[in-house]
Amino acid sequence: MSEQETAAAVEVTDEPTVEAASPAVDAPAADAPSDATEPEADATEPDLAATEPDLAATEPEVDPRDEFREHLLSLPGDWYVVHSYAGYENRVKHNLENRRTSLSMEEFIHDVQVPQEEVIEIKQGQRKHVKRNKFPGYVLVRMDLSDESWSTVRHTPGVTGFVGHAHQPTPLTSDEVISILYVEPEAAPGQPSTGGGATKAEATLVDFEVGESVTVIDGAFATLPASINEINADAQKLKVLVSIFGRETPVELSFDQVQKL
Repeated sequence: MSEQETAAAVEVTDEPTVEAASPAVDAPAADAPSDATEPEADATEPDLAATEPDLAATEPEVDPRDEFREHLLSLPGDWYVVHSYAGYENRVKHNLENRRTSLSMEEFIHDVQVPQEEVIEIKQGQRKHVKRNKFPGYVLVRMDLSDESWSTVRHTPGVTGFVGHAHQPTPLTSDEVISILYVEPEAAPGQPSTGGGATKAEATLVDFEVGESVTVIDGAFATLPASINEINADAQKLKVLVSIFGRETPVELSFDQVQKL
């Protein structure tokens, strides 16, 4: 190789090698927020609380009457009605419970009930909530009927006999027992009544009679004598005849506006 060719080759190899330029990557702007390109966790993650079904809302409401029926059907024995002397129902219950224990009849005589109800009693213009026997002269007994259990109940002091056939009484049906023993639970304040059941003691005992003489103790006719012409127990109102200037005038008054003589 000549000296000129050698010098040309040296010049070529001494030139700096230039690498291929890589594609440019745009850098984020300096003033952009650091989390601008990061996905928001709240936007992508599902809200579990919102997607889970509300179990309380989907569960059907249990009717207290149906619940009472199921409980009643699960109890052993059948319900029978026995006669007692009027006014001795609670004493018969006490006597029968004692005999059940003393004669070891707990496995056959399961329960004794005297159905009661709460009523509003009005006497002398005063209203009181009192309890009274729902069926005076009757007691309910849940029992497995046999000669021994029949004899235990029948010979309890105060019991005059079973309702129905004397020696083969007919038990009450479940509907009859529910109508006697079931009491509708009181609704919570602001909640509607559950309905469908016996009301809790809506009866009213009134100590007034048509034609009875009373004295008006309140209102424009206070101190005047009057006679009762009509009684409205539901509205707790009386229509009385008041003598004004020798003439009888009908006046409507509430129970607490009059007093018995």
